[in-house]
Amino acid sequence: MANVLDVRGLSCPILLIKTKAALTAADIVSVLVDEPPAKENIIKYAKSQNFRVECFEAGGEYTINISK
Repeated sequence: MANVLDVRGLSCPILLIKTKAALTAADIVSVLVDEPPAKENIIKYAKSQNFRVECFEAGGEYTINISK
């Protein structure tokens, strides 16, 4: 089951906590962020957990697809 998590406008550590929680509930999570540091933090975390990560940018916003 895929899950979409919209954390646009939030800052660390809240967005990272929400991402971790979403990943415990689903095998695939798409995270929507609007800041480059947020994007980098989520990608770094996902890779540290050996998850597969894809990131797409459109209009200054990022969609990060994370799968276990």
